[in-house]
Amino acid sequence: MLNLWKQQLGQVPEWVWERTDVEALVLADNGLSEISARVGELTNLRMLDLGHNQLTWVPDTLGHLKRLTDFLYLHDNRLTLLPTTLARLVRLRYLNISENAFTTLPEPVCALAGLIELRASDNQMAALPAEIGALSRLRELHLRNNALTTLPATIGELHDLRQLDLRGNPLTHLPETIGTLPRLDKLDLRWVPTLTWSPPPAWMSALEGRGCVIYR
Repeated sequence: MLNLWKQQLGQVPEWVWERTDVEALVLADNGLSEISARVGELTNLRMLDLGHNQLTWVPDTLGHLKRLTDFLYLHDNRLTLLPTTLARLVRLRYLNISENAFTTLPEPVCALAGLIELRASDNQMAALPAEIGALSRLRELHLRNNALTTLPATIGELHDLRQLDLRGNPLTHLPETIGTLPRLDKLDLRWVPTLTWSPPPAWMSALEGRGCVIYR
């Protein structure tokens, strides 16, 4: 592991990209505005932390990191897009893109078939693509404090989903397919005054009846 957390680097020293043996690289909280394309040379990486910086983009070469399986932290930056090559990281299990400036969930994220946990809170997302239903292994989906008014019906295809966090979104409607999620045990709808169901829809009552905790 190479831990350079909070070292006030400003930019990543070139010698870092020569450490091709590194399996975990932490570059968080360094005031970084760019990452060299040479990051793609670190092909043994299993974990990469680029959080708490000032990145407006990340290089296409992230898609070269085929062994990146454990964690990819991109939270608390200024990202609006992700490179399409990110879709190659099909073994990645945890992705955090919270606290950026995404207006929709980036398309390559929906190709990350190995994802177990996705954190995309505190962005500006007004919609989710229907393709999110392809994340069949997802167990946790965190979407707090976005601009979502509804979700696609394909959310019901996330059969392994346990936790769905929708706090602080201006939701006016939710698809009934949420009620078909067989393993959902926590649905968080706090701070959503725009949902005015009275009484709650049948699918929500059914979820609670089988033990799912719904916060509202």
